Amino acid sequence: MSDHIQKSRRSFIKKAIGSAIITGVPSTIIAHPESYIETLSPAKKFMANDQVNIAVIGMGIMGFSNAKTSVQVPGVKLVAACDLYTGRLDHAKEVYGKDLFVTKNYQEILDRKDIDAVFIATTDHWHDRISIDAMNKGKHVYCEKPMVHKLDEGAAVIAAQKKTGKVMQIGSQRVSSIVTEKTREIYESGVIGELVLVETWMDRQGGNGAWQYSIPTDANAGTVDWERFLGDAPKVAFDPVRFFRWRNYQDYGTGIAGDLFVHLFSGLHTVISSKGPNRIYATGGLRYWKDGRDVPDIITGLYDYPATDKHPAFTLQMRVNFVDGGGGGERLRLVGSEGVITMGWNEVKVTLSKTPKAPGYGGWDSFNTFTEAQQKEYEKWYQAKYGNIAKEEAKPGPEYRAPQGYSANTDHHVNFYKGIREKAPIKEDALFGMRAGGPALASNKSLFEKKIIEWDPETATVKAS
Repeated sequence: MSDHIQKSRRSFIKKAIGSAIITGVPSTIIAHPESYIETLSPAKKFMANDQVNIAVIGMGIMGFSNAKTSVQVPGVKLVAACDLYTGRLDHAKEVYGKDLFVTKNYQEILDRKDIDAVFIATTDHWHDRISIDAMNKGKHVYCEKPMVHKLDEGAAVIAAQKKTGKVMQIGSQRVSSIVTEKTREIYESGVIGELVLVETWMDRQGGNGAWQYSIPTDANAGTVDWERFLGDAPKVAFDPVRFFRWRNYQDYGTGIAGDLFVHLFSGLHTVISSKGPNRIYATGGLRYWKDGRDVPDIITGLYDYPATDKHPAFTLQMRVNFVDGGGGGERLRLVGSEGVITMGWNEVKVTLSKTPKAPGYGGWDSFNTFTEAQQKEYEKWYQAKYGNIAKEEAKPGPEYRAPQGYSANTDHHVNFYKGIREKAPIKEDALFGMRAGGPALASNKSLFEKKIIEWDPETATVKAS
């Protein structure tokens, strides 16, 4: 074991004792830190320049979700909403009042001087354009993942954030989760030894999980601004299925990789402070949801991560299956030489199992092929060499569960506003977003082109071939 891991482990154990954590005590529950939202008193009186006025561009599932979460943060007010379907604009007024400004043209949002920040929850193929336009107009940006639709769009978004100095946060909320933070602390303690393998998956079962979203009965060329929706995508006739189930089409979305692989990369990169893999290979196919979509419903990926000062070289296995007869589920497993960390959405557990110093004999072993005389001689030799070495057995390590009702999404929004108000560091800025989103989109490239992709985790770009 390296000196770094030994020092980290000693530091972790000292902290653990102070926090009611003792490595190796069965089912120890780690005391949780308070949610950031609890540090902002609803009774606090915000000055005019403290209030953050926001607009949401794209009032679909995530648009309404982001609006609902953000207005719970003290000093945040929703003043405008943009969507290309009339029904969603009408519903926004039903929820947030008839005085809410609504439009189908996002430029009208950006032109308003009273808007400080925008939430971009549009189709993926509009993310880069609206993000860049918004920052150039002086708006802070919270953009849903993936940050971009195509790999070559990332550099321009990163440059725009750097040039304008505006806060930009990508919407993979688990990077702000107290569960992810606790997992990071456990990993950095070195309690599982040297990291050698990571397994992560996010499986689903059912129509909604596979993006067969409901389509309103009044969807037509009069209620939907189809031409604006298409943007730089290929020109095709109005199709309500493509509009409301856009994730199923490469023209507007990024499939499983862009929607869910990004979450898995973001969580892993936060836990181990990684910049990403350097070698990517993915495969999969359309196995069940043959409803006209042109993206797979099952993808698996293999990723080689190079050694850094934060982690050793290791291999990542990633999977999303929309046809999971087991009902779906998700996990992140960090497999080390002396244990395993398993993180779910609301909990993390550790199982400790050191590799035995004594090799053992018998069972599925060549020992049973020896003559009886040789077996006796071998047992004497083995006892003399290993007899005093204690047998290693797997045992539970630290465990943490988030408090009931905890929301990582809320903490992610609060972190965004702390960046705006206090210039606090943003965990998932444009560069981080591309370091997570890039390998996801490169997974699509690998799958469709049937080849290995060489990736540069420093610059978040595909290496020149």
